[in-house]
Amino acid sequence: MNYLVIGSGLFGSTFAYEAAKRGAQVKVIEKRDHIAGNIYTKEVEGIQVHEYGAHIFHTKMPKIWEYINKFADFNNYINTPIANYNGEIYNMPFNMNTFNKLWGVVTPEEAEKKIEDQKQSVKLNGKPQNLEEQAISLVGPDVYKKLVKGYTEKQWGQSATELPAFIIRRLPVRFTYNNNYFDDPYQGIPIGGYTQIIEKMLASDLVEVETNTDFFDKKEEYLKSDTKIIYTGMIDQFFDYELGELEYRSLEFETEVKDVDNYQGNAVVNYTDAETPYTRVIEHKHFEFGKGNKNKTVITHEYPKAWHRGDEPYYPINNKRNKELYTRYVELAREKAPNVVFGGRLGQYRYYNMDQTIMAALQTVKKEFGE
Repeated sequence: MNYLVIGSGLFGSTFAYEAAKRGAQVKVIEKRDHIAGNIYTKEVEGIQVHEYGAHIFHTKMPKIWEYINKFADFNNYINTPIANYNGEIYNMPFNMNTFNKLWGVVTPEEAEKKIEDQKQSVKLNGKPQNLEEQAISLVGPDVYKKLVKGYTEKQWGQSATELPAFIIRRLPVRFTYNNNYFDDPYQGIPIGGYTQIIEKMLASDLVEVETNTDFFDKKEEYLKSDTKIIYTGMIDQFFDYELGELEYRSLEFETEVKDVDNYQGNAVVNYTDAETPYTRVIEHKHFEFGKGNKNKTVITHEYPKAWHRGDEPYYPINNKRNKELYTRYVELAREKAPNVVFGGRLGQYRYYNMDQTIMAALQTVKKEFGE
C-alpha cells in the first residue's frame, strides 16, 4: 500500500516514518512553506523560536518519552509559567506561593480554610450554570477574579457568564510550594528545537515531501488514485463544509527581537487582566536556559481571535453542537471517503497534547498494518 499524507505535523510525520519503516512508499504534502506543522521552530539570534506558540513536551507514558527521544536530545525544562495581573505577579498553577501572595497565608491548612471561606462567601443557587459560577465554586472569587476571569474571556472571546460550566471541570489547586505546571514525570524541550524531529522522521528514501502544496488544489485527482490518504486537516473542510462549519478559536502571533539579554525573566507570562489584549508573552530563550545571543532576545505576544475561513484553526470548541456535528462528519466520512483516514487535532476535532498525537498516530499505524 502506498500512502499520501496530508500535513507534515506530528501526526502525519509519525505516520509517515512508521509506514516507511514497514516498507510503504509515502508522499507527504504540506500547504505551508515548511514542515513540522505547529511545532515548527526556527533559529533566530541563536535562539530556537516556537513559531506557533509555546510547545513543552510532557507525558506520563514512558514509551512515548522513549520514542520522541529517538529523534532529539531533550533538556530538563520544567514549565513554570507566571501570571501578571495588573502588574502583580502570581505563580501558576495555583499553589502555596499564589495563596501567600494573595492572602498572606503560610501553611496549607490556612490556605485550605481561606479557599473554603471564599467559596462559602458566594452562594450559588444549585449547580453552577456557567463558567464563572463553576470557577467560583472551585476556588472562590479572589482567585477567579485575578487569575481566571480575564484570561478565559480573552481566550474564548466571550463573557464567562455566557461560557458553559463544563469548560472548567476542575482547576488545579496545590497546597505545596511547587511551581511545576504539569504533574507528568517526563518533561522537557528538544535541544536545538522541534523541527529536527520532523526532519528525521521524514528522512527516509521511501518518503517524498512537498511543501507549498495545497491538497484542495488537486483533491479530486488525489482521491481518484489508488493511494490511501492520511488526512490531518479540518474534517469539515475536507467535505467542503457540506454539513456546516465546525467552530474553532484562532491565534495571532507577534514576534520581535529585543536588544536585551533577558526581557521578562520567564519563558511564559500569562496576562490575566481583561484590559491587556494578549493572553501571554513568550520569551523563547528561557526554554533553553538562556542559550543564544547574549545581547538579544526574542519575544512573542499571543492574541486569541475568532476563527473565520482562511484563518489557522488552533482550538476546537467542544460544545454540544460541535460534538454532534463532528459525529455527523465521521458518519459522512465512512460513507463517502472509505479510503481516507482522518487524524490529528483537526481531522479528529479534539485538542491533543503532543504525546497524545504521537500515540494516536502509532495506533493508526497498527490498525493500517494489521498489527
